[in-house]
Amino acid sequence: MERVRLGRSGLELTQLGLGTAPLGGLFTAVSDDDAEATIARAWSLGVRYFDTAPLYGFGLAEQRLGRFLRTQPRDSYVVSTKVGRLLRAAGSASVEDDHYKGVPDLRPQFDFSYDGVMRSVDESLARLGLDRIDILLVHDPDEHFADAVDGAFRALQRLREDGSVKAIGAGMNQSEMLARFAERVPVDCFLLAGRYTLLDQGALAELFPICRAQNIGIILGGIYNSGILADAYGAAKFNYEDADAALVARARELDDLCKQHGTALKAAAIQFCLAHPAVTVALQGARTADEAAENIAMAGKLVPSAFWRELRARNLVDPQAPLPGDLP
Repeated sequence: MERVRLGRSGLELTQLGLGTAPLGGLFTAVSDDDAEATIARAWSLGVRYFDTAPLYGFGLAEQRLGRFLRTQPRDSYVVSTKVGRLLRAAGSASVEDDHYKGVPDLRPQFDFSYDGVMRSVDESLARLGLDRIDILLVHDPDEHFADAVDGAFRALQRLREDGSVKAIGAGMNQSEMLARFAERVPVDCFLLAGRYTLLDQGALAELFPICRAQNIGIILGGIYNSGILADAYGAAKFNYEDADAALVARARELDDLCKQHGTALKAAAIQFCLAHPAVTVALQGARTADEAAENIAMAGKLVPSAFWRELRARNLVDPQAPLPGDLP
């Protein structure tokens, strides 16, 4: 699998990575055996970059990923996790979480302070069972910009300076605040979830030009927009919630267009994302081994140039979005 350099960090990652939110039980519970099989299949197909977070399954995803990675040479892969949420006992009045199923009796609490981030890193290392984390990302500081700058990023810069981590940045479901961070903090990369896809090109105008100018690597997550671009005719989710009728209709139009050209919506979705020169890596989530294999195969599946021409002609994507191939 092709390897790419992540911004100014010097790290080399495989261009496709495995996102582990589904392995933490996002929307549907996943067994330990299925999680291990999924990670093992991605590994066997060449994936060497893995992204996780305390939020994903309230610790389950980190534990499951670490259990597999501990069997592999430490320098043979890159792992990222996130800070900004500490996992604490849910208490006797806890109810089932809206998003994560089959999880421990823990719940995340926002903490973007310097000390809170240092605790978060130690706790993630314990769950992973690894001696180091390669990339640390401030996770969803949407309402906490000042705390993230003054606390979380100060901690991450110290960890990068002393060699504990190789790259730092933020992971968010919006591009606007990432652009603000790029102007305030010497970051190496951003993980942008769901804001550069066939359905949403919100990062085009501001974030991507800033990142290219500053050599900040972009890791894309949510490239299927929580599932709607994986199965437009299924129980469609967008941005982790039920998709509205307009989005469903647009996703189905894209899916129908793919079928007319003898290709698959998943293939178009990932190849569209990777066509932008600001994008370094695309993460693909999976909850089974077969799904992991299918996702990886879609990166190489033929998407005819006629599809991209018709996509442009129908104005289904931003006219400034680069498309695969030699189109102008």
